[in-house]
Amino acid sequence: MEISTQDRLKKTLLDTQERVRDFMHFSDEMQDNEMGDFFRQYALTEAEHARKLQEYIEINQ
Repeated sequence: MEISTQDRLKKTLLDTQERVRDFMHFSDEMQDNEMGDFFRQYALTEAEHARKLQEYIEINQ
């Protein structure tokens, strides 16, 4: 069975959205402010990737 580009994009988007949630959760749990900021920034970077994936999904429909 061959997986389509659209299916790969959707799977990657879901995985990326989960990472955003995880990293935001991690940032809230950190006692060390520097580490909290690191995870928050990482979440924002992943959110940007998710946005781009969403654009590709919309373009390829």
